Amino acid sequence: MNTRAQLSLLLLAGASGAVDALAFTALGTVFAGVMTGNLVLLGVAVGDAAGGGSGYGEGVSGPLYALAGYVAGAALVARVCRGAARREGWPSRVVACLAAQAVLLAGVAVAGGVCEGRPGGVGRTVLLLVAALAMGGQSAAMVAAGAAPTTYFTGTLTTLVTGFADGSRRGSAQLWVAARLFGVVGGAVCAVALHARAPSWGFVPPAVLAAAAVACQKPAQRVRRAVTGKHKNPSRAPETETH
Repeated sequence: MNTRAQLSLLLLAGASGAVDALAFTALGTVFAGVMTGNLVLLGVAVGDAAGGGSGYGEGVSGPLYALAGYVAGAALVARVCRGAARREGWPSRVVACLAAQAVLLAGVAVAGGVCEGRPGGVGRTVLLLVAALAMGGQSAAMVAAGAAPTTYFTGTLTTLVTGFADGSRRGSAQLWVAARLFGVVGGAVCAVALHARAPSWGFVPPAVLAAAAVACQKPAQRVRRAVTGKHKNPSRAPETETH
Protein backbone atom coordinates (compact mmCIF):
# COMPACT_ATOMS: atom_id res chain seq x y z
CA MET A 1 0.00 0.00 0.00
CA ASN A 2 1.45 3.38 -0.99
CA THR A 3 2.14 6.27 1.36
CA ARG A 4 -0.85 8.27 0.14
CA ALA A 5 -3.24 5.45 1.00
CA GLN A 6 -1.60 4.94 4.39
CA LEU A 7 -2.01 8.63 5.20
CA SER A 8 -5.67 8.47 4.20
CA LEU A 9 -6.21 5.48 6.48
CA LEU A 10 -4.49 7.32 9.34
CA LEU A 11 -6.69 10.39 8.89
CA LEU A 12 -9.85 8.28 8.61
CA ALA A 13 -8.89 6.48 11.81
CA GLY A 14 -8.58 9.87 13.52
CA ALA A 15 -11.98 10.91 12.17
CA SER A 16 -13.50 7.67 13.42
CA GLY A 17 -12.08 8.18 16.91
CA ALA A 18 -13.32 11.77 16.98
CA VAL A 19 -16.85 10.84 15.86
CA ASP A 20 -17.20 8.01 18.37
CA ALA A 21 -15.85 10.12 21.22
CA LEU A 22 -18.33 12.90 20.45
CA ALA A 23 -21.20 10.43 20.01
CA PHE A 24 -20.45 8.93 23.41
CA THR A 25 -19.99 12.21 25.26
CA ALA A 26 -22.49 14.49 23.49
CA LEU A 27 -24.99 12.38 21.53
CA GLY A 28 -26.34 9.92 24.04
CA THR A 29 -23.59 7.67 25.44
CA VAL A 30 -23.50 5.45 22.35
CA PHE A 31 -21.07 4.91 19.49
CA ALA A 32 -21.46 6.03 15.88
CA GLY A 33 -18.99 3.54 14.39
CA VAL A 34 -18.27 0.78 16.92
CA MET A 35 -21.29 -1.46 16.53
CA THR A 36 -19.89 -4.09 18.90
CA GLY A 37 -20.11 -1.52 21.67
CA ASN A 38 -23.65 -0.59 20.70
CA LEU A 39 -24.76 -4.22 20.69
CA VAL A 40 -23.31 -4.60 24.18
CA LEU A 41 -25.05 -1.41 25.34
CA LEU A 42 -28.29 -2.73 23.88
CA GLY A 43 -27.83 -5.98 25.81
CA VAL A 44 -27.10 -4.04 28.99
CA ALA A 45 -30.32 -2.04 28.62
CA VAL A 46 -32.41 -5.15 28.00
CA GLY A 47 -30.73 -6.97 30.88
CA ASP A 48 -31.30 -3.99 33.17
CA ALA A 49 -34.99 -4.00 32.26
CA ALA A 50 -35.21 -7.75 32.86
CA GLY A 51 -33.70 -7.19 36.29
CA GLY A 52 -36.21 -4.50 37.17
CA GLY A 53 -34.24 -1.43 36.12
CA SER A 54 -35.89 1.75 34.88
CA GLY A 55 -33.60 2.91 32.08
CA TYR A 56 -34.84 0.57 29.37
CA GLY A 57 -36.37 3.07 26.92
CA GLU A 58 -33.47 5.52 26.73
CA GLY A 59 -30.87 2.77 26.93
CA VAL A 60 -32.36 0.91 23.95
CA SER A 61 -33.23 3.79 21.65
CA GLY A 62 -29.70 5.24 21.35
CA PRO A 63 -27.95 2.03 20.24
CA LEU A 64 -30.83 1.20 17.89
CA TYR A 65 -30.64 4.61 16.19
CA ALA A 66 -26.88 4.24 15.78
CA LEU A 67 -27.25 0.72 14.40
CA ALA A 68 -29.91 1.87 11.94
CA GLY A 69 -27.78 4.74 10.67
CA TYR A 70 -24.68 2.59 10.37
CA VAL A 71 -26.46 -0.20 8.47
CA ALA A 72 -28.08 2.30 6.10
CA GLY A 73 -24.73 3.97 5.35
CA ALA A 74 -22.92 0.69 4.82
CA ALA A 75 -25.66 -0.68 2.55
CA LEU A 76 -25.84 2.49 0.45
CA VAL A 77 -22.08 2.71 -0.13
CA ALA A 78 -21.86 -1.02 -0.83
CA ARG A 79 -24.37 -0.60 -3.67
CA VAL A 80 -22.62 2.48 -5.04
CA CYS A 81 -19.19 0.82 -5.00
CA ARG A 82 -20.38 -2.56 -6.26
CA GLY A 83 -18.17 -3.75 -9.11
CA ALA A 84 -15.65 -0.94 -8.72
CA ALA A 85 -12.33 -2.00 -10.25
CA ARG A 86 -9.45 -2.30 -7.80
CA ARG A 87 -6.45 -0.88 -9.59
CA GLU A 88 -3.45 0.63 -7.89
CA GLY A 89 -4.94 3.09 -5.44
CA TRP A 90 -8.58 3.40 -4.43
CA PRO A 91 -11.42 3.31 -6.99
CA SER A 92 -12.90 6.71 -7.82
CA ARG A 93 -16.29 5.63 -6.48
CA VAL A 94 -14.71 4.88 -3.12
CA VAL A 95 -13.13 8.34 -3.02
CA ALA A 96 -16.46 9.90 -4.01
CA CYS A 97 -18.20 8.09 -1.13
CA LEU A 98 -15.53 9.27 1.29
CA ALA A 99 -16.08 12.81 0.02
CA ALA A 100 -19.80 12.41 0.68
CA GLN A 101 -18.94 11.23 4.19
CA ALA A 102 -16.88 14.37 4.74
CA VAL A 103 -19.88 16.46 3.62
CA LEU A 104 -22.15 14.64 6.10
CA LEU A 105 -19.67 15.25 8.91
CA ALA A 106 -19.42 18.90 7.88
CA GLY A 107 -23.20 19.10 8.20
CA VAL A 108 -22.96 17.60 11.68
CA ALA A 109 -20.30 20.18 12.55
CA VAL A 110 -22.51 23.06 11.38
CA ALA A 111 -25.55 21.72 13.23
CA GLY A 112 -23.44 21.12 16.33
CA GLY A 113 -22.24 24.71 16.16
CA VAL A 114 -25.82 26.00 15.86
CA CYS A 115 -26.70 23.95 18.96
CA GLU A 116 -23.62 25.40 20.71
CA GLY A 117 -22.16 21.91 20.88
CA ARG A 118 -24.87 20.52 23.13
CA PRO A 119 -27.77 19.20 21.03
CA GLY A 120 -30.78 17.74 22.77
CA GLY A 121 -34.01 15.97 21.99
CA VAL A 122 -34.75 15.29 18.33
CA GLY A 123 -31.69 17.26 17.22
CA ARG A 124 -29.37 14.96 19.13
CA THR A 125 -31.02 11.91 17.61
CA VAL A 126 -30.71 13.32 14.08
CA LEU A 127 -27.02 14.11 14.58
CA LEU A 128 -26.42 10.60 15.91
CA LEU A 129 -28.16 9.07 12.89
CA VAL A 130 -26.15 11.18 10.44
CA ALA A 131 -22.85 10.45 12.22
CA ALA A 132 -23.60 6.72 12.22
CA LEU A 133 -24.61 6.92 8.54
CA ALA A 134 -21.22 8.49 7.78
CA MET A 135 -19.33 5.84 9.75
CA GLY A 136 -21.22 2.99 8.06
CA GLY A 137 -20.38 4.52 4.70
CA GLN A 138 -16.72 4.84 5.64
CA SER A 139 -16.54 1.19 6.67
CA ALA A 140 -18.18 -0.02 3.46
CA ALA A 141 -15.90 2.19 1.38
CA MET A 142 -12.84 0.60 2.97
CA VAL A 143 -14.22 -2.86 2.22
CA ALA A 144 -14.76 -1.84 -1.42
CA ALA A 145 -11.20 -0.50 -1.58
CA GLY A 146 -9.75 -3.68 -0.08
CA ALA A 147 -8.22 -1.53 2.68
CA ALA A 148 -7.92 -1.94 6.42
CA PRO A 149 -10.95 -1.07 8.56
CA THR A 150 -10.98 2.42 10.04
CA THR A 151 -13.99 2.30 12.36
CA TYR A 152 -13.12 -0.73 14.53
CA PHE A 153 -9.69 -1.72 15.74
CA THR A 154 -9.81 -4.84 17.89
CA GLY A 155 -8.68 -6.99 14.97
CA THR A 156 -6.07 -4.38 14.04
CA LEU A 157 -4.64 -4.42 17.55
CA THR A 158 -4.65 -8.23 17.64
CA THR A 159 -2.85 -8.45 14.31
CA LEU A 160 -0.27 -5.92 15.44
CA VAL A 161 0.44 -7.66 18.75
CA THR A 162 0.58 -11.18 17.33
CA GLY A 163 2.75 -10.05 14.42
CA PHE A 164 5.32 -8.51 16.73
CA ALA A 165 5.13 -11.40 19.20
CA ASP A 166 5.76 -14.20 16.68
CA GLY A 167 8.00 -12.15 14.39
CA SER A 168 5.85 -12.75 11.33
CA ARG A 169 5.02 -9.11 10.63
CA ARG A 170 7.56 -6.40 11.06
CA GLY A 171 8.64 -3.36 9.13
CA SER A 172 7.11 -0.11 7.93
CA ALA A 173 3.67 -1.64 7.32
CA GLN A 174 3.36 -2.50 11.00
CA LEU A 175 4.41 1.01 11.94
CA TRP A 176 1.52 2.37 9.89
CA VAL A 177 -0.84 -0.03 11.68
CA ALA A 178 0.42 1.22 15.04
CA ALA A 179 0.03 4.80 13.82
CA ARG A 180 -3.65 4.16 13.06
CA LEU A 181 -4.19 2.97 16.63
CA PHE A 182 -2.60 6.17 17.92
CA GLY A 183 -4.64 8.09 15.34
CA VAL A 184 -7.99 6.88 16.67
CA VAL A 185 -6.95 7.86 20.20
CA GLY A 186 -5.60 11.20 19.01
CA GLY A 187 -8.79 11.98 17.12
CA ALA A 188 -10.86 11.27 20.23
CA VAL A 189 -8.59 13.40 22.41
CA CYS A 190 -8.68 16.33 19.99
CA ALA A 191 -12.46 16.29 19.56
CA VAL A 192 -13.34 15.93 23.24
CA ALA A 193 -10.78 18.52 24.37
CA LEU A 194 -12.04 21.03 21.80
CA HIS A 195 -15.66 20.29 22.68
CA ALA A 196 -14.92 20.89 26.35
CA ARG A 197 -13.17 24.23 25.71
CA ALA A 198 -15.22 25.51 22.77
CA PRO A 199 -18.43 23.44 22.47
CA SER A 200 -19.61 25.16 19.29
CA TRP A 201 -16.45 23.99 17.49
CA GLY A 202 -16.33 20.52 19.02
CA PHE A 203 -17.82 18.71 16.02
CA VAL A 204 -15.40 20.22 13.52
CA PRO A 205 -12.38 17.81 13.86
CA PRO A 206 -14.10 14.76 12.30
CA ALA A 207 -15.08 16.74 9.18
CA VAL A 208 -11.59 18.22 8.83
CA LEU A 209 -9.89 14.83 9.19
CA ALA A 210 -12.25 13.14 6.72
CA ALA A 211 -11.77 15.95 4.19
CA ALA A 212 -7.99 15.70 4.57
CA ALA A 213 -8.19 11.95 3.90
CA VAL A 214 -10.04 12.65 0.65
CA ALA A 215 -7.54 15.35 -0.28
CA CYS A 216 -4.75 12.77 0.03
CA GLN A 217 -6.49 10.63 -2.59
CA LYS A 218 -7.88 13.09 -5.13
CA PRO A 219 -4.58 14.09 -6.81
CA ALA A 220 -3.68 10.43 -7.30
CA GLN A 221 -7.14 9.78 -8.75
CA ARG A 222 -6.80 12.58 -11.29
CA VAL A 223 -3.33 11.48 -12.38
CA ARG A 224 -4.46 7.87 -12.81
CA ARG A 225 -7.53 8.88 -14.85
CA ALA A 226 -5.38 11.10 -17.05
CA VAL A 227 -2.86 8.32 -17.69
CA THR A 228 -5.58 5.71 -18.25
CA GLY A 229 -7.43 8.00 -20.65
CA LYS A 230 -4.26 8.66 -22.61
CA HIS A 231 -3.50 4.98 -23.05
CA LYS A 232 -7.10 4.15 -23.98
CA ASN A 233 -7.15 6.63 -26.87
CA PRO A 234 -5.17 4.97 -29.67
CA SER A 235 -6.12 7.64 -32.20
CA ARG A 236 -4.24 10.28 -30.27
CA ALA A 237 -0.76 10.92 -31.57
CA PRO A 238 2.00 10.35 -29.03
CA GLU A 239 3.44 13.48 -27.59
CA THR A 240 7.07 14.25 -28.22
CA GLU A 241 9.08 14.20 -25.05
CA THR A 242 11.41 17.02 -24.37
CA HIS A 243 14.34 16.84 -22.06
